[in-house]
Amino acid sequence: MRKVSGIIDRFEGNFAVVEINGVTKDINKSLFPKEATVGDVIEFDGEKVTILKNETEKLRKEIEDLMNDVWED
Repeated sequence: MRKVSGIIDRFEGNFAVVEINGVTKDINKSLFPKEATVGDVIEFDGEKVTILKNETEKLRKEIEDLMNDVWED
């Protein structure tokens, strides 16, 4: 199975709702590392989930920069 990347949108019960290519998917929370949080960029290979820490930090920085641009004026 090929690896798929996505972003954790939220947790609902026993599932993580992950946005993958603009579509949300429910993935069993037991596949995620315990430290997984909303907004993390993840890689999913069908059997386990890996948090992509560098990609997550990059995304958070981009969002922070966009918010700063909006609130400057």
